[in-house]
Amino acid sequence: MLRIMRQIIKVGTITEPLPTADGFEQLGAQLKGKIKQRFQGSLAIRFVDAGSCNGCELEVHAANNAYYDIERFGVSFTPSPRFADMLLVTGPVSINMKTALEMTYEAMPAPKLVLALGDCAANCGVFGQDNYAIAGSVADIIPVDAVVHGCPPTPTAIIQGILQVMDSHHHAG
Repeated sequence: MLRIMRQIIKVGTITEPLPTADGFEQLGAQLKGKIKQRFQGSLAIRFVDAGSCNGCELEVHAANNAYYDIERFGVSFTPSPRFADMLLVTGPVSINMKTALEMTYEAMPAPKLVLALGDCAANCGVFGQDNYAIAGSVADIIPVDAVVHGCPPTPTAIIQGILQVMDSHHHAG
């Protein structure tokens, strides 16, 4: 026990600084306004891991944890694609998830908003497109409105991506 205490005193506190300057609160306020305007205050997201390493999932969970609390801006996650306003997909699409992703997309009501989250969702990332187990990137399987790059993307980047999907779809339709 004494050895551990000495180690703690010697090393000190090692934590990341709070992300106050990254604009999360400002982006959140912007997101809340758009959600209120376009979705009557609540944006339901169906989240699908199409074959990732779980790095992006950890960041999605971080965006929903008590610190970032994306839900306070009007974002909620739904288990059913039939109630989803947006589909958020992570990972390259594995052969085993291809049909499930297509069925999820088809079950969504129009307009079908899709966000591909992370480098793997964008271009298969570290898994590569020539992998025997990979069907392709998300855009190879279903239509994608916006892509958030990063390995993994931060909670701030996730909010930026959600805003980008809403902006791109609003201008398209």
